[in-house]
Amino acid sequence: MARVVLTGNLAKLADGEAELDLDVSSVRQLLRVLGDRHPRLKPHLEKGLAVAINGTIYQEAWLEAIPPDGEVFLMPQIGGG
Repeated sequence: MARVVLTGNLAKLADGEAELDLDVSSVRQLLRVLGDRHPRLKPHLEKGLAVAINGTIYQEAWLEAIPPDGEVFLMPQIGGG
């Protein structure tokens, strides 16, 4: 199972659940599972997030694979200037 960490307000919207172990194989599947489990997160998941998988940050990560023992951090999307 992948270890998923929600940062910032995302954990608050997930009823304080900041770390989860989920059986997911892609970012798309992860976002679907999180949205089903915590409906208040859904609008934020659809807006776009920055995703770090095993230390690599992805801005557009929908199709990125998540290894079974991967560590995933979800955070508000990083803006550029």
